[in-house]
Amino acid sequence: MKKWFKSGSPWIWMTGGAVSLSLVAVIGLLMLIGWRGLVYFWPHTIYEWHVNNNGKPEVVIGELYDHELVPSARIQATGVKLPANVGEVLTRYLVKTGNREFVPLDFRWMLETDIQQRTEPDELAVLERATNGNFYGYVQRLVVDGKPLTDNIHQVLPEHLKRVRSLNHDADALQKGDIGAINYQLEKMRLKERKLQLNNEWNDTAKKEFADQRTELNKQYQVLEKRLFDLRSQASHDTLVMKDMRGVEVSIPLTQVLDVNWPNQMNWLQKIGHWFHQIGKFVTDEPREANTEGGVFPAIFGTVFMVMLMTVIVTPLGVVAAVYLHEYAGKNMMTKLIRIAVINLAGVPSIVYGVFGLGFFVYMVGGSLDQIFYPESLPNPVFGSPGVLWSALTLAILTLPVVIVSTEEGLSRIPSAVRHGSLALGATKAETLWRIILPMASPAIMTGLILAIARAAGEVAPLMLVGAVKLAPTLPVDGNFPYVHVERKFMHLGFHIFDVGFQSPNVEAARPLVYATSFLLVTVIVGLNLTAISIRNHLREKYRALDN
Repeated sequence: MKKWFKSGSPWIWMTGGAVSLSLVAVIGLLMLIGWRGLVYFWPHTIYEWHVNNNGKPEVVIGELYDHELVPSARIQATGVKLPANVGEVLTRYLVKTGNREFVPLDFRWMLETDIQQRTEPDELAVLERATNGNFYGYVQRLVVDGKPLTDNIHQVLPEHLKRVRSLNHDADALQKGDIGAINYQLEKMRLKERKLQLNNEWNDTAKKEFADQRTELNKQYQVLEKRLFDLRSQASHDTLVMKDMRGVEVSIPLTQVLDVNWPNQMNWLQKIGHWFHQIGKFVTDEPREANTEGGVFPAIFGTVFMVMLMTVIVTPLGVVAAVYLHEYAGKNMMTKLIRIAVINLAGVPSIVYGVFGLGFFVYMVGGSLDQIFYPESLPNPVFGSPGVLWSALTLAILTLPVVIVSTEEGLSRIPSAVRHGSLALGATKAETLWRIILPMASPAIMTGLILAIARAAGEVAPLMLVGAVKLAPTLPVDGNFPYVHVERKFMHLGFHIFDVGFQSPNVEAARPLVYATSFLLVTVIVGLNLTAISIRNHLREKYRALDN
């Protein structure tokens, strides 16, 4: 036994066991998050309960969301009368009833003692709507141009819904595309006009030129507006009549309906197809209902765009700093102090970087840029407000120590003989650095970037101060010149998780979206890291000959 301990084998086994446990814990956590998030998109069975609500019969229609065991004494303490033969513990069910505009809450608890009957009618339908969440009920008829249709409703309704969705898509594309471009041009003209006024260059010639341009744009706007109204009018002709759990017929414009399905009639293949379809919509659609409905595409785009911009900024800064410290700076006390300062920067809380970015980048640098280059926009700031550029710069400073330390480690592993051999063959120091040293150190540089990307993609606290918002009206990239608008605010997956989890007015509806968005954020980070790792491995193989 003594020899075994002295050999060091126990420590090897303990290290291997610790690593294995860590991997199991991480994989288990990811599987739990993925399961709780992805099960939200599964088409759940819709039930119809007949319950006794304080002596009054009532019908409840909805999804079985959750259940729990509660002591009977606690229920009785709230004033609820229970049967005499009830046990010590009761089961109560959380049901998602939807129909938000007709009930106080779209979730309600039901005691098992109140339930008289539970059925699964095949004709129960689920409507996914643009507003007010899901609607549960029975499809009665489809009214098209004032004419009711009741026959073959399962075949007719999807066709009309597809037509309305196409019209709504064309209308939205027209509004965000051509009409949005005209509004953007009008705003640019207003700012240019104000700039000429500030410079005392606003004369009759300029007035006539601007008036002609504005008249032409207004003509184009009127044509597009007429087309937009025509598309909206065509889409508003159809109405779907539903019967809800109150037994009341409700007319729902088909323009508000995004999708309709009958989960109780689906087989397993249909449910799997619907599941993948819902996941695709979650990834590609925009959010609705205060981020509790819809998708997260703007948050995905904002996260990836901000991380890529941060990478472009931090890479040259970190590499140049590391090259100077290792290749040019003298080995003196000042250099040691700089290295210590760089290492200590890695331990600064991220929120401190956010405060620094808000004060220095946004207010000082951005405010100065507005006063120098954009005086016509004041008092409305352009760069003097939080945006994606300042977020990327703040995170670049936050991750800079990681890139510097990693690059220095890579440079220190290169033998001095390589440098001396290159210089002996007639190359200059700059040529040696550019053609030999940096290519050999590129895998270490990519390692630093991998760590920087993982850190930046998951940071939220500084972004709350320097750029991330709950809802961004437009993306940082669009079809208007200069196409990339780094001054705009953006959505971020991490901030989206915080907002949905802690600021949502509908906690129960938002809970599965927290898991789904968290799993998506981890997936995005893993995707970015795998891309960087593949680039690092390619560089390692490409410059492997230089090591020999």
